[in-house]
Amino acid sequence: MSTSCRHSSDAPETDSVCYDLPDTIVVGTLYSPTSYFLYKGDLMGYNYDLMNRFATDKHIAVRFEVFRSMSALLEELDSARIDVAAYNVPITAEYKSRVLSCGPENVTTQVLIQPLVKGKAEITDVTQLVGKDVYVEQNSKYESRLRNLNNEVGGGINIHTIDRDTLMSEDLIEMVAGGEIPMTIVDSDIAQLDHSYFPNIDIHLEVSFPQRSAWAVSLNHSWLADSINAWASTDAAKAYERNRYDHYYTSRMTKAGEYKYRHRRGEVSPYDAYFKDAAKLIGWDWRMLAAQGYVESKFDPYVVSWAGARGIMQMMPGTARRYGLEGDQILDPEACIHAAARSIADLDKMLAKYVGDPVERQRFVLAAYNSGIAHIYDAIALAKKYGKNPQMWYANVSDALLMKANPEYYNDEVCKYGYFRGRQTVNYVVEVERCYHKFCK
Repeated sequence: MSTSCRHSSDAPETDSVCYDLPDTIVVGTLYSPTSYFLYKGDLMGYNYDLMNRFATDKHIAVRFEVFRSMSALLEELDSARIDVAAYNVPITAEYKSRVLSCGPENVTTQVLIQPLVKGKAEITDVTQLVGKDVYVEQNSKYESRLRNLNNEVGGGINIHTIDRDTLMSEDLIEMVAGGEIPMTIVDSDIAQLDHSYFPNIDIHLEVSFPQRSAWAVSLNHSWLADSINAWASTDAAKAYERNRYDHYYTSRMTKAGEYKYRHRRGEVSPYDAYFKDAAKLIGWDWRMLAAQGYVESKFDPYVVSWAGARGIMQMMPGTARRYGLEGDQILDPEACIHAAARSIADLDKMLAKYVGDPVERQRFVLAAYNSGIAHIYDAIALAKKYGKNPQMWYANVSDALLMKANPEYYNDEVCKYGYFRGRQTVNYVVEVERCYHKFCK
């Protein structure tokens, strides 16, 4: 048991009310791009990290349970099968009648996504939307808000709705960044995540009132809410929260130096000998493995990704340890390339029963290396269910992987590993193959 104390409002300044925390707390959450997700085999998420830090600071264990919907999450909280909902539960009259809010508070609004023109946003006030085209997901809260906003400004906003079965908020943001549509509306936390991928968009114009949210406990667990709130108010917890916010919302791009190696004909990198030797372990053309190295790190062994992947082959520390690399060994190009090849060999074995053709399977392996095998298993299952060829990557399983950014699909019963932003992985396979063909010239 761990003891936690809070100051009593009915007691003198020097008095505190103390109580015991359980040895283990059961935490419920939902898959989402901010709360809880799997990336390259590692569990991550803003709320996931904060809850783990709370448990560490309180010297207690934590067990996570993942649910498919907010209603299921709150039902488990009501029945006391979980202790805390570590998810952005809205702080509204509806939810206040069921739960006690606690922990770090999150404030979001709906914001306009628009392209920067000469480095500036053209729309700086909602009244300037009159006569403009705005695209939103059909039958979504964004469409509802946009129609209300249209009434508030006296009409004239050209509202275009897009079938949610085919596109999601993240897709619409990418379409604005690519110039395919002029504007859209999404939640500010999703906008902040995507802004790090698309710096040519503006995300600052709010078009709705703020929505507050926080973690939640049941109404009869005020002692736990008090403990969480006391922890969240400490300077150390606030500093960690800021660190995690920066990690997930502002530091998602891999920083790599420019590729400046001047090679002779037939060479592609300073590490060709290592790629050639390691490629023998997997039966690949060594230039394909080198293409991976280039796309992963631009052949920079010291680059670190937003998720903590390191080395020339951008291996996660946990994965690197499984293949014999400890500490800074991951920075050694030869060791990292050989460890990556061994992991690729294992991925190939795991996918052999799903994809018979070796050329196609190589694409699945590349995708699994980038995303983690679990999300590829999900994409294969979704492809089967929704009439796509589960043994073909392009326009089939690649499309199914993109579906995993949509709650309708990542909460599907055949999808076991939840949310995943598949766009990066789909682009990764394309880029590695493009680089390979360039190296073969």
